[in-house]
Amino acid sequence: LVAREVSAPMLAEFPVGKLKAIVSIQGSNNSHAAILARAMGVPAVMGLGGVPLSMLNDQELFVDGYSGQVVLAPEQQARNEFIQLILEEEALNERIESESDQPAKSVDGCEMTLLVNVGLSAGLEMEQNKQGAGVGLYRTEIPFMLRERFPSEQEQFELYHSLLSAHPNKEMTMRTLDVGGDKPLSYFPISEENPFLGWRGIRLTLDHPEIFLIQVRAMLRASIGLTNLQILLPMVSSISEIDEANRLIKQAFYEVKEDAIKNNKVLFKPAIGVMLEVPAVIFQLELIAKKVDFFSVGTNDLTQYLLAVDRNNSRVAQLYSSYHPSVLIALNQIFQTSNLCNIPVTVCGELAGEPSGALILMAMGYRKLSMNAHSLR
Repeated sequence: LVAREVSAPMLAEFPVGKLKAIVSIQGSNNSHAAILARAMGVPAVMGLGGVPLSMLNDQELFVDGYSGQVVLAPEQQARNEFIQLILEEEALNERIESESDQPAKSVDGCEMTLLVNVGLSAGLEMEQNKQGAGVGLYRTEIPFMLRERFPSEQEQFELYHSLLSAHPNKEMTMRTLDVGGDKPLSYFPISEENPFLGWRGIRLTLDHPEIFLIQVRAMLRASIGLTNLQILLPMVSSISEIDEANRLIKQAFYEVKEDAIKNNKVLFKPAIGVMLEVPAVIFQLELIAKKVDFFSVGTNDLTQYLLAVDRNNSRVAQLYSSYHPSVLIALNQIFQTSNLCNIPVTVCGELAGEPSGALILMAMGYRKLSMNAHSLR
């Protein structure tokens, strides 16, 4: 797939396994499209810049997602070298696959809980990665992107129930609708000069409680008789947002519970959590801990907002780093406060899926990491 700009909705339209590689003239390696590409296990190079699309048309390309290189019409020697690299990559994948049943435990005895970030095809992603302890982040916005209208409560119920019931003994953390920024809905256009600081995540759904209530009702209905549902609130920046979201969830819970009782079924109260991705929440953690059941750290947006770096802008892509001292200090502070408040905390951003990032997080004390299926392998 070669395009001037590859977006998350564009990628969501492609069936998993149909793409060989992705090249985007605009964008950066930190965008949501790039994150989805990694989740698909597809080599992707974003932000080529200055390269006309016509130059790439009808040409053989070798795309190296590790180095960020795109080689146009390679000579035979270079071609042979690339083929050898591909064979080595396949051999490495086979070796990793053969060890997939091993426990998530370090040599010095540190036990970890590893979860999967899903959304493109949740059922397939779970089946392909059975070694995961569950879903740490289900991006519910992706099924919304694949439609030409908002899915009905029944459509959402069927989707969520298929995942919850297929893995009743594994935790399933479903994030409420998180659109806006670089994740637009074609049937709900939002025009803003600075979308990453605008109307997105919980801000949008609380302004449209009918959208929020329908989705939460669908989640709760799907969890009747099950105990593995966890609901995650995105883009939270204030206590008042948590209070309003909890009020709406409580309303939906009693509505669904009443229906469940009529049908002699049991509805268990799900755990409610917030994503820690807006720096403002770091200074409210002790207060927020009294309102929710768990935290989930979104390192992608947390890095973007802490460093004031647009993660989609290739001009400043080199300034975006989750290993920046400020980000690491913030992550350490989050864990220390969470531990003090005795509240579970998971890291679900891209940092958790990087070997060096996972080691740093483990050293800080984190014991639950959620990552895309390809990284978990």
